[in-house]
Amino acid sequence: MKMSFEKIDSHTTSDRVLVLTMNDPETLNALGDPLMPELVSEVDRFASDPDLRALLITGAGRAFSSGANVRTFARGVQEREKELSNESYEAPRISPWEQLDPIYHAAETRNYGTGPDIVSKLHNMQKPSFAAVNGHAYGLGCGIALSCDFRVAGEAARFNEAFIRNGIVPADGSAWQLPKLVGMSNALWMQMSGEPITGEEAYRIGLANWLATDDQLMDKTLELATKLARGPVYAMGIVKQLVHQGYQQSLVEHLPLASRAQGLTKDTFDHKEGVQAFIEKRQAEYRGY
Repeated sequence: MKMSFEKIDSHTTSDRVLVLTMNDPETLNALGDPLMPELVSEVDRFASDPDLRALLITGAGRAFSSGANVRTFARGVQEREKELSNESYEAPRISPWEQLDPIYHAAETRNYGTGPDIVSKLHNMQKPSFAAVNGHAYGLGCGIALSCDFRVAGEAARFNEAFIRNGIVPADGSAWQLPKLVGMSNALWMQMSGEPITGEEAYRIGLANWLATDDQLMDKTLELATKLARGPVYAMGIVKQLVHQGYQQSLVEHLPLASRAQGLTKDTFDHKEGVQAFIEKRQAEYRGY
């Protein structure tokens, strides 16, 4: 099934993999209107549709996504210029950490926009997601790739935490996600330097899970997504939650949660089917519940 949008292509394979292609090559798939709302809408549909089993996100042309449209930043600067002249800019009298601390400890909850929103949706997705990184993955584009469960990098892939080039810091959760994938020093270098890294380097440091030639990138990623889509997707969602919780728990705290989680999966059709398939020496046909 193929659906019609202005700036993304969306189709579902026979194995129920939803393939979303950001398709605005002239802007290197910049995440503005209408591309971002369309992408968020399809990610929401994937999350809520039990017939869809795995998600694959990629970009058209020579970019995965160049991130947020810098013209949006330019408009924001112009708005601030109405309130502040250049002479009003001055070095803060307290350190950045001291400035950030009250915000960090504030109990306030606010809407932080569609960038962090899609990152949160992908991070909390209870079905497997893949990014086929075909070219530039800059700024928020890199953040979207990080938020998928798995990343396949093509030869032309370039990962860049480019926020620092515009004198800002990432607000897409990548300062939280990146160290967990590549370690603190590598994360700091990427986010302080704003220098891109190749797909090969991303694979070396653990940012990319697999490498593929450019002409094999989609076939490789679709093969991997299909493999999981044919599996017990309900149990995979619980595995993801256990792994995420494990980052914040001791083993003593984790074991009771893991035991209860296994109990949930024992009540599923997929558990029954997996056991029967093993006994009967045949391929299991999972249903995702």
